[in-house]
Amino acid sequence: MDASATTLHKIEPIERETIKRVAWRLIPLLMLGYFCAYLDRSNVGMAATTMVQDMGFSNAVFGFGAGLFFLGYFLAEIPSNLILNKIGARRWIARILITWGIVAALTAVVWNESSFYWNRIFLGLAEAGFYPGVVLYLTWWFPSYYRTRFMSMFQSASVVSLFIGPPIGGLLLLMQGMLGLQGWQWLFIMEGVPPVIMCFVTWHLLTDRPKDAQWLTQEQRTWLQDRLDSEMAQREAVRKYSLGQAFTNPKIWLLTVAYFGQNVAGYGLVFFLPLIVKGLGVSTNWIGLAAALPYLCAFVTMIAVGYHSDLTGERTWHVAGSCLLCSFGLAVCIVIGLDHPYITMVALCLAVMGQQCISPLFWSIPSAMLTGVAAAGGLAMINAIGNLGGWLGPSVYGLVKDATGSTNLGLLCLAVAPVISAIALVLVGHDRRLERMMERS
Repeated sequence: MDASATTLHKIEPIERETIKRVAWRLIPLLMLGYFCAYLDRSNVGMAATTMVQDMGFSNAVFGFGAGLFFLGYFLAEIPSNLILNKIGARRWIARILITWGIVAALTAVVWNESSFYWNRIFLGLAEAGFYPGVVLYLTWWFPSYYRTRFMSMFQSASVVSLFIGPPIGGLLLLMQGMLGLQGWQWLFIMEGVPPVIMCFVTWHLLTDRPKDAQWLTQEQRTWLQDRLDSEMAQREAVRKYSLGQAFTNPKIWLLTVAYFGQNVAGYGLVFFLPLIVKGLGVSTNWIGLAAALPYLCAFVTMIAVGYHSDLTGERTWHVAGSCLLCSFGLAVCIVIGLDHPYITMVALCLAVMGQQCISPLFWSIPSAMLTGVAAAGGLAMINAIGNLGGWLGPSVYGLVKDATGSTNLGLLCLAVAPVISAIALVLVGHDRRLERMMERS
């Protein structure tokens, strides 16, 4: 019997039933929230196919404005996560959902470059804290052995939105002229509705901590809390970080660099993939479906890789390998070019598969190092600064594309960043003492 089979055989019925019930209660709810969040990422790229021309924006203006979302995100991320840690996830995530839904819908009324820039900043302020809040929230509910696979499931909602969003966005663009509005305006109005609905769903269904879960039996609540408390004690026996130490630790900063690099490539692809696909000669009616294909491939890959990482207990090389796959796919696109659309599309699929696998695997590393308020602040810092890569990637791609007219040079800029991420992750290394303790728990 192999190691993974042995591990599965040792799982007690109370553990299996508790984790199953927690997963079915919380993961679909969190996935729906993240699906709403990523509708903006997918739809802003689709909107660019008509909005850029309609508003008279250059690629540089659009890329810079789309990326300004992350400035607002950066400014509010750490305080937002600290508030969530203090008052609970249910109320704070509900607040995040309704405010970003309203601001997202207001993108439909931007009238020039400045209004577009300010709208994107306010959208970032409104949404800040959702993603790192969920990362923190999962540490309150899932033991280490299960965390990466369920993080992958949660993260897969972004991939679902990225392969469902573009086709839906394409249909909404066909509403051109209805009630005197442009198609891209309808797209932004409709994307604001789901998070407002999810605000009320979250308020009624999300549970802050295991001790509050009346939908678990007393025995299940006790088992889960004891297991989580035991793991926290084991982590803190290795090292307990204060909030200040989390902000200054060199390994945390290397992880921040790694997350920054993967976001440069990730958001560069998200915001400009529809335009890249358009450059392959795909007709306007088929851009949404073609741009969705890489994310359909990524959906399957990220679930499988996350599950394998949990079974083996290995994190660093799973994440670094995903970074290198992303760079490889982008490099193939550069070498092959737009003259071979089918090969380039396969390469784009590889790049997106690698990139989308990075994030759910990545968060298992800092969440194994940090606990308590240090986890709330440290995870938020990594996400806040790392997400500035989501500003840099689209901005650099847009500037290079406008200056040179070359898609390849823009992709080269995106391809370098995940290599830097892989190097930073290898330098962080892995705490084998912690892994051994987790195996004994």
